Amino acid sequence: MTNDSTLQNITGTILLAGAGKMGGAMLTGWLAGGLDPRRVAVIEPYLSPEISALAAKGVALNPDVTSADTVETMVVAVKPQSFREAGAKLKPFVSAGTSVVSIMAGTTIAALQEVCGGAVVRAMPNTPAAIGRGITVAVAADNVSAKQRAVADALLRATGSVEWVDDEGLMDAVTAVSGSGPAYVFLLAEELARAGVEAGLPEALATKLARETVAGSGELLHQSDLPSSTLRQNVTSPGGTTAAALGVLMGEPGLRDLMIRAIAAATKRSKELAK
Repeated sequence: MTNDSTLQNITGTILLAGAGKMGGAMLTGWLAGGLDPRRVAVIEPYLSPEISALAAKGVALNPDVTSADTVETMVVAVKPQSFREAGAKLKPFVSAGTSVVSIMAGTTIAALQEVCGGAVVRAMPNTPAAIGRGITVAVAADNVSAKQRAVADALLRATGSVEWVDDEGLMDAVTAVSGSGPAYVFLLAEELARAGVEAGLPEALATKLARETVAGSGELLHQSDLPSSTLRQNVTSPGGTTAAALGVLMGEPGLRDLMIRAIAAATKRSKELAK
């Protein structure tokens, strides 16, 4: 089945719990991918005007249990810190045949089963999902059926690509690399622009150059089959300006050491959130 055909063939209710930036991006992707709005219900105490407007298309907003008692899949997109409280309110929507897809950082399959029940898929997307360029890693509990996994895959794939793993223990490192990763890239653009100003460029020009360089390089990386190391080497002439800069970035201590420490810190924090 293709992603679109899977979305279009969904017959039960898809309940989205939490319609903030990530949840809202997923909902937009579902509807753009052909999911019938009448198959969607949203639980969100603070509805944005954009989400509220979807009621006119058939999306059910803050339904009671009786109006959503055929929930096929519940997607949990609330903040991990509020899950214990929110989860108790969501549990009545979960029946024996409901799959629960979580995109919460640091929230384990065991915790989801305890609080919500259902057949659990734990997933970690990232913010480029907002423009359909996200990457999500997912792991399914043993009781998730092939059909439930296919529906979960279609819902997650609506905002970008999806990778499935069998070992839930990988999810903390996944969170550190791709879940938090966009912030590292944005910081690169921020500091590249700041360094340009220090080198004498006008702030507006430095900002423009940094943003477009990071965005263009990312697109080149996306479209190229070459390893990132090869793309880097293609920019670097021996004894040239790039080589001079890379001598600093790749020195000791350099970017490699900083990135290892950063990923380790994020991985540790993800494990702490699971406790």
